[in-house]
Amino acid sequence: MKGGSPFDSRRDTPYAQGERMSIVKLRHRQKGRSAMQRLLYMLTVAATTALALPVLAQYPGKPIRIIVPFGAGGPSDLLARTTGQKLTEAWGQQVLIDNRPGANGVLGSELAAKSAPDGYTLLMGTNGTHGMNASLYPKLPYDTIKDFAPITRIGLAPFVLVAHPSLPVRSVKELIQLARVRPGEITSASGGSPSQLAAELFKRTARIDVVVVPYKGNAPAVSAVISGEVSLVFGGIAQSAPQVKAGRLRALGVASLQRSSVMPDVPTVTESGLPGFEAGAWYGLLAPGATPRAIVERINVEVVRIVRSAEMQQRLRSEAFEVPADTPDQFAAVIRAEIAKWANVVKEAGIRAN
Repeated sequence: MKGGSPFDSRRDTPYAQGERMSIVKLRHRQKGRSAMQRLLYMLTVAATTALALPVLAQYPGKPIRIIVPFGAGGPSDLLARTTGQKLTEAWGQQVLIDNRPGANGVLGSELAAKSAPDGYTLLMGTNGTHGMNASLYPKLPYDTIKDFAPITRIGLAPFVLVAHPSLPVRSVKELIQLARVRPGEITSASGGSPSQLAAELFKRTARIDVVVVPYKGNAPAVSAVISGEVSLVFGGIAQSAPQVKAGRLRALGVASLQRSSVMPDVPTVTESGLPGFEAGAWYGLLAPGATPRAIVERINVEVVRIVRSAEMQQRLRSEAFEVPADTPDQFAAVIRAEIAKWANVVKEAGIRAN
């Protein structure tokens, strides 16, 4: 044997010939299966598209309901009604707002999750219903990820950290220094899960001990700081800015990565030494989980067009909202990130919803 592999001597044996034939047959079968799989995939896509087209052509063919899992008059309700009115004008179908408050948004979210997945029932979700509640409530009556189809976020409202003027600090950095000198003495009001978890995230990130005091709503929480009953609160910019301008509150930092257009002179918490700190509230439309993708995308395109219009941009920004206008996939990624982020905060703080 001259050179080559030590196995070359088998190449002309009956065994080797049979082995080569088996390999050839196997390759043919694999090619056949691959071709069949490609064909089945193409047929599935074609069938799905064919089924979706008639549905999409007829949508919307009747009134649409947007469930708001909170009471009337709040930011969720405002955004639902504002967007619903524009959808009515665009589609010629009435958009009805159905307020279903209770259990931090769980009751309304459950109703939406269990509604028919046909695009005629939507939910105005928040980072509370689709970020925090997954950790605050160990046994939700729905799966936050699987039972909803994200459409787009409509509004983003960062918090601003404000203090009573008597607190001897004028920046987040000074607040942290004071809190380390006086651990457990400074109090922060909480008007619900978002502001409570924002305060807990701040404590954890800054490594300070601040006492979080719960109140029944954001308005009472801000009022408690104005009266001097507590020292701090992570409040909404729209509610806090007039009080800051009047001198009743002092703004220390905006809890977003960029400065607010409403309070451009107030630095972000990130600028003040806590990189990446973000806390606030977002509001977005979701559909029941099995809603056809074609319908989800149709609603997304129309709502994004609406919120990006000059009229809506002006109106939303006058209420201190930023306008994310995500794709469905971007919104889904935000929800997954929010669940992970707040799960860590809830676990470390040992918080559970009542």
